[in-house]
Amino acid sequence: MRIGVIGMGRIGTIHARTLSRHREVGSLILTDADPARAQALAHRLGETAAPGVDEIFKWGVDAVVITTATSAHAELIGRAARAGLPVFCEKPIALDLPGTLQAIAEVEAAGTVLQMGFQRRFDAGYAGAREAVRSGRLGRLHTVRAMTSDQAPPPAAYLPQSGGLYRDTLIHDFDAVRWVTGREVVDVYAAGSDAGPAMFREADDIDTAAAVLTLDDGTLVTATATRLNGAGYDVRMELAGELDQVVVGLDDRTPIASTEPTGPPAADKPWTGFLERFGPAYEAELIAFVDVLHGERANPCDGREALQALRIAEACDVSRRERRVVRPAELPGGVGATSV
Repeated sequence: MRIGVIGMGRIGTIHARTLSRHREVGSLILTDADPARAQALAHRLGETAAPGVDEIFKWGVDAVVITTATSAHAELIGRAARAGLPVFCEKPIALDLPGTLQAIAEVEAAGTVLQMGFQRRFDAGYAGAREAVRSGRLGRLHTVRAMTSDQAPPPAAYLPQSGGLYRDTLIHDFDAVRWVTGREVVDVYAAGSDAGPAMFREADDIDTAAAVLTLDDGTLVTATATRLNGAGYDVRMELAGELDQVVVGLDDRTPIASTEPTGPPAADKPWTGFLERFGPAYEAELIAFVDVLHGERANPCDGREALQALRIAEACDVSRRERRVVRPAELPGGVGATSV
């Protein structure tokens, strides 16, 4: 099996290394907007570098992994679909709903595979939370608290192309809420703050956000995010039911300190970023993609699942700007989908 990997940034490099080690993957063709970067990585891995995307398709591959800038995702997904190639793509499909729907339509018309990269579905903590909910251990679930806090903001140049805090960051929490609970979001109310560095205001973005989501069974969810959590990278999900409650992301590296006299000590080495925190999950999602290609498992996160998460993020952005409750079903592509 030969796989083309498009985009040799941080995630692309990790995915290329994972695939290069996989016993079922015979070879890789790597390409990047910076050909020298692709060439250097290909040399280290013993793989082949291509001068551009066109060569990925001309030279012949069995599947494509897309880790480029988001603005290129939808076009590349469509091109792969028209070539009859299965695709793994980092989230999101596109930064808007029309682009997302168009790419999904191309995949479905071609009858090909599109697996999206929501790596939290492959994290042991989130999987444990899903099992706790689905097994009935928590009883009736009534409250979920989700959060993603980055230790430091991204470069200013990244913000205008990120899609904003809801689409870039909280979209992971929205997908995780659906995946863990098995429920759909029926309405949202969101707020945000741009009181931090000026680069957020200049990009028409926010540095801190909060949203209240109502699920279709009445469960209430709060989701918060910030780019400015100096203590460290903090991703958690707390789920409370009538019988019990559990938390994802609470360990000896969680960057939080207790003010209680008998509370746990502060982490000696807090998490610094998503690549470190979710390293095993990133590897697992690519292994799953190879299994999907071999017909050994069902697609764990298809385009319709990614559409649902984006629609929630879009609804939050509309809610923040218009200061009102928004139903994701109001937005394009608003037909519900069942969680995998």
